[in-house]
Parts: sequence; C-alpha cells; structure tokens
Amino acid sequence: MQKAKQYFLVPYILWILLFIVMPLVMIFYTSFTNHDGKFTFENYATFLTPAYLKMTLSSFVYAFIITVLCLIIAYPIALVLKNAKHKQLWLLIIILPTWINLLLKTYAFIGIFSKEGTINDVLHFLHLPTTHLLFTDSAFVFVSVYIYIPFMILPIFNSMNEIPDNLIQASRDLGANEWMTFRKIIMPLSMEGVKTGIQVTFIPALSLFMITRLIAGNKVVNLGTAIEEQFLVTQNYGMGSTIAVFLILAMAFVMIVTKSNNESGDIK
Repeated sequence: MQKAKQYFLVPYILWILLFIVMPLVMIFYTSFTNHDGKFTFENYATFLTPAYLKMTLSSFVYAFIITVLCLIIAYPIALVLKNAKHKQLWLLIIILPTWINLLLKTYAFIGIFSKEGTINDVLHFLHLPTTHLLFTDSAFVFVSVYIYIPFMILPIFNSMNEIPDNLIQASRDLGANEWMTFRKIIMPLSMEGVKTGIQVTFIPALSLFMITRLIAGNKVVNLGTAIEEQFLVTQNYGMGSTIAVFLILAMAFVMIVTKSNNESGDIK
C-alpha cells in the first residue's frame, strides 16, 4: 500500500517539476541575460535605480490600499453572512460575479465610467455637473476592489462559520456583551481567514496589468505592467524576468508574513 501511494505521487511530482520548478528556474536564469543572451548583472542594477524602485513602491501602495479596502468591506459582510438566515443563497450571490470573465467586467466598467457612460448619464438627468472618472487612480482602485472583494469575503466567512456556536453561547452565559464576544472570540478565531484573504488579494493586486491599461489608462504603472511591457513591447526578456524575480520574492514575503499558525484548521 505504501508503494502504491508513492507511485501515485509521481504525476504530482512531475507536474510540480515541469510547471512550477522549471519555469521559476528559467525566469531566474533569464534574469541574468541581456538581449544577446550573455550573462550580466545589468538587469538587477537597472532594477535598483530610483525609477524602478519608485514603481515597486507604487505597486505595494496600491496593493495595500486595495487589500485594506477589501478587508474593511468584507469583514462586516462575512459577519452578517454568518448570522444570516439564508447564508448559502447570499454567499452564492456574492460568488456569482467571479464566474464572469475578468475582461468583460473591466469593459463593463469602461461603459460605466466613460464620459458618456452610465454615471454621467445619471448626473446629467439629475441636472448635476458630469465628471471624468475613467483613466483615474480612483477608478482603478474601485474596480480592483470590486473584483477582489469576493476572494476576501470567502475565507473570512469560512473561518467565522467554523466557530462553534457553543463558544458564543458560553460567552453570553458568562455575561459577555456582543462587543466583548466579538473581540474575545469571533475576531481571534477569524484571523486565519483574514490572513488567507490578505494573501489572495494582496498578491494578485501586486501584478495587475490589464485593469491598469483599460481603467487607469497607464496612469498606474506597477510590477505587472512593467513585466508586460518588457516581454511584449521592448522584448527585453532579461529585464522582464528580473522584475518577475522581485515580484516572486515579494509574493513569498507576503505569504511568510501572513502564514497560517493553524495548519490543520482546528480551533484551539
């Protein structure tokens, strides 16, 4: 039986080697090459210049803002869902937008935010001055939060939903009010869901590029946009790989910082 289990691991190991390890090795190797394929440290020296460091800092700031806004909105929603009567139905409604293609949702917001879009049509109908929302930082953040907020809600809701009801009942029986029960029981036991939500929101937000193109109009330049430009526009694969290496390191750092302390998922 033990040998059979080992054989079953072979496809999994091959998959990891071919589609995870090998691409990472290729990216790391290419980051040390120039246009001619020769070994060089020039790409890393270029990345450490003020222009690229400013772009990296901007990427972290935008990802942080998006993650914080998602958390502020998602946590109360998850708390309400936990106590809702038809929680599975409401959860399905929240999940439904994730089934729609990301590009379609982005184009929909172009129609909403454009000069002749829905918002300006409503403002014109109300005899209010129209506004220019498309190709702004605010529009970029708003659309990003809309797209990622379900991924923040789900892990927090799952974490809250696993809290035994007898713990909350015991807290109330011992004289704790709603706020104390939330602060002493619900909040600590939902932190694992918060950490997971931060991971699945902050990490993708670091490498956004399509939304920056279509919604922000290239006014927001982050690591994902820079990688796209290096690979598809300038075709400087070495520089693009160098940026990707730093992006991978940043993602690994975020995962380490938000690492779950409860690997088994049990409530202690």
